[in-house]
Amino acid sequence: MKDLTRGKVFLIGAGPGDPDLLTLKALKAMQAADVVVYDRLVSPEITALVPAHVERIDVGKMPKRHKVPQEQINDILVKLAMQGQRVVRLKGGDPLIFGRGSEEAEELRLAGVAYEYVPGITSAQGAAASTGVPLTHRGLASGVRYVTGHRAKDATLDLDWASLACEDTTLVIYMGAMNIGDIAAELMRNGLPSALPVMAVASVTTPREKRLISTLATIADDVEGAALAAPVLFVVGHVVSLYEATALPAEVAAYA
Repeated sequence: MKDLTRGKVFLIGAGPGDPDLLTLKALKAMQAADVVVYDRLVSPEITALVPAHVERIDVGKMPKRHKVPQEQINDILVKLAMQGQRVVRLKGGDPLIFGRGSEEAEELRLAGVAYEYVPGITSAQGAAASTGVPLTHRGLASGVRYVTGHRAKDATLDLDWASLACEDTTLVIYMGAMNIGDIAAELMRNGLPSALPVMAVASVTTPREKRLISTLATIADDVEGAALAAPVLFVVGHVVSLYEATALPAEVAAYA
């Protein structure tokens, strides 16, 4: 019988997929949880670390199909905590980088529920380490920008294209597989060269990881032909020229 005092919610980043990249703090919170509420982007290798006796609630979203709307996820977290549960809200990557962690935290705060962030390695960092393509490199990129490639409810992707079209900056695009053709066209229209290299990485840091090396001019067709399974991350910039296809482990498929 649970104590009716309010519980606590841990907004945890599960990292890009490799369980060895999970933080110790995240693992300890998962092992001490009463219930884990997890997203689709949390790898099966990570969810396998949740103890068998812990309740699991799958609230994963898929493109054009959100089986549990965000408002309902917020309500689930509040309700469980109000029941005195120790709740782990498990998200792929980092909860504060395109993870809606701050939105959920705001709902918890309004309900008077205690919460805590536990950061995770975001997919861009995982991709850089896995592929050997740095996000910054002297002489190639003096900065990096993370942007979303998708808007809620499939709204128009109205990014500041002129600002993003900077050859001195590495551009990392999250959730951009459906719109990569439009994104590439806008970047070229605003001055980036058509031959600028682009890397797409699917299921980064997991045994299912796949990589594709392309250019702005060809990335849309190449992605369609490769049939990369979500989640797919795109890295745009001169740093991609450092990628060495011959260095790939044999078990990882590469397209070049």
